[in-house]
Amino acid sequence: MEFTAKQLAQVLKGTVEGDPQATVTSFAKIEHGKPGQLCFFANPKYEKYVYTCRASVLLVNKDFVPKETVTSTMVKVDDAYKSLADLLKYVSTKRRTDKRHRGFRSSWFLTTKFGKKVYLGSHSYVGHHAKVGDYTKIYENVYVGDNTVIGSHCIIYPGVVIYPGMVIGDNVIIHANAVIGSDGFGNAPLPDGTWEKIEHIGNVIIGNNVEIGAGTTIDKSEMESTIIGNGVKIDNLCQIAHNVQIGDNTVMAAQCGIAGSTKIGKNCILAGQVGIAGHLNIADNTTIGAQCGVIGNIRKSGQVFLGSPALPLKNYLRSYAVFKRQGEE
Repeated sequence: MEFTAKQLAQVLKGTVEGDPQATVTSFAKIEHGKPGQLCFFANPKYEKYVYTCRASVLLVNKDFVPKETVTSTMVKVDDAYKSLADLLKYVSTKRRTDKRHRGFRSSWFLTTKFGKKVYLGSHSYVGHHAKVGDYTKIYENVYVGDNTVIGSHCIIYPGVVIYPGMVIGDNVIIHANAVIGSDGFGNAPLPDGTWEKIEHIGNVIIGNNVEIGAGTTIDKSEMESTIIGNGVKIDNLCQIAHNVQIGDNTVMAAQCGIAGSTKIGKNCILAGQVGIAGHLNIADNTTIGAQCGVIGNIRKSGQVFLGSPALPLKNYLRSYAVFKRQGEE
């Protein structure tokens, strides 16, 4: 996709300093910028690259005053980082097909309901009484079970499995090979030492504006619903067990595991490889550092935890100051 500096300024509500006809066809980091590319500058530690960058257009904050000559045409905006995100979203949307499409050997039924301009890739299956909202794109080799509801403007990437009866909101992105609605890990011990599987007849409810990473699994509840709130962002290879509830706008980095029936509040941050035991409550605005093991409730909002077992930040730092000296002569 091709843009002039003038067009970029119009899209981003900015102003042009330099050649309004400077043209870009791709994006690059500021340290790698070449003619025909757009770069952005928002972090002061990268200012040295502003003066060596060869990109045709440079996106900068409107209050930026260069100390040296800048050869790139500058498009000045209120917030360069946010404007870049908006522009990438704009380009991504434009690249998607608007055509109603049913791919080769894809399967659906008379009871399946599709909204306007839905894309269904080859070898995908959408079950009986399933509903797919307007402008949603379901790529190749996706399985959508009976009675599942998928909202509008969603993107379901190849290899995703969505079990029957799931509910997915609007503007949801599910990356390749994620599984939504598999049975939870529920087994009852028997007197003879064996285990009997507990059947799961609940579902998963995913809110609006959620993104789920590749290879992530979200298990359905035994009887009620596993709930993923609005605006939640889950990275690759995470495990969300049955009956878990994750509050709005919580983010979770790769390889996290949340055991059954735990409730995580709103606006929490879970770094990579965090493990949280079952049947716990995690307060809103909690930050949990990488590889933490959480084995108890966190009731006070806004705390930071580190370590395994996880401790509040100050407690962890005191403990670390002691145990790092163990073994010293």
